[in-house]
Amino acid sequence: MVTATVAGASVARPIPDDPAALRAWQVAATVTDPEVPVLTIEDLGVLRSVEVDDAGAVLVKLTPTYSGCPALDAMRDDVLLALTHAGYSDVRVDLVLAPAWTTDWMSEEGKAKLRTYGIQAPTGHAAVRGSGPIRLQLAVKCPRCDSLNTREIARFGSTSCKALYECRDCLEPFDYFKVL
Repeated sequence: MVTATVAGASVARPIPDDPAALRAWQVAATVTDPEVPVLTIEDLGVLRSVEVDDAGAVLVKLTPTYSGCPALDAMRDDVLLALTHAGYSDVRVDLVLAPAWTTDWMSEEGKAKLRTYGIQAPTGHAAVRGSGPIRLQLAVKCPRCDSLNTREIARFGSTSCKALYECRDCLEPFDYFKVL
């Protein structure tokens, strides 16, 4: 497992060191999010771990962006299909709710893909509960024209993990991935 630093804290990057698990990880990591097809589940940080035992059985763990995520069944099925097509015959995908998913798990490449797709990626990092003041989002930058002259139209956008914003300069609506 690789460790990275995010906002001054050490965050486990769950990419396996074991060659067999790494190969299975690479296959699972190609699965895209059904709601935002430019993102892989690795970009999103939903792919949490992949293990391969001595008999070749694969165990994949996914953490949903929130517990009621409607795309989770499709992600699970797509991971099963991808690994089966890659030659793995014994595959299990478990859903893990703890620790809860955070936007801090999204890759920088994934955030760039979101912006290109027209969704503003989360800015900042999730507040660590019990660690002091909580930062407030003062402005959300428009992914089309980079203006900070935007306003929230609806707290929930096309999915519960996004809010709907409007740019007052280019007049375009856009989704914003909330910091969770």
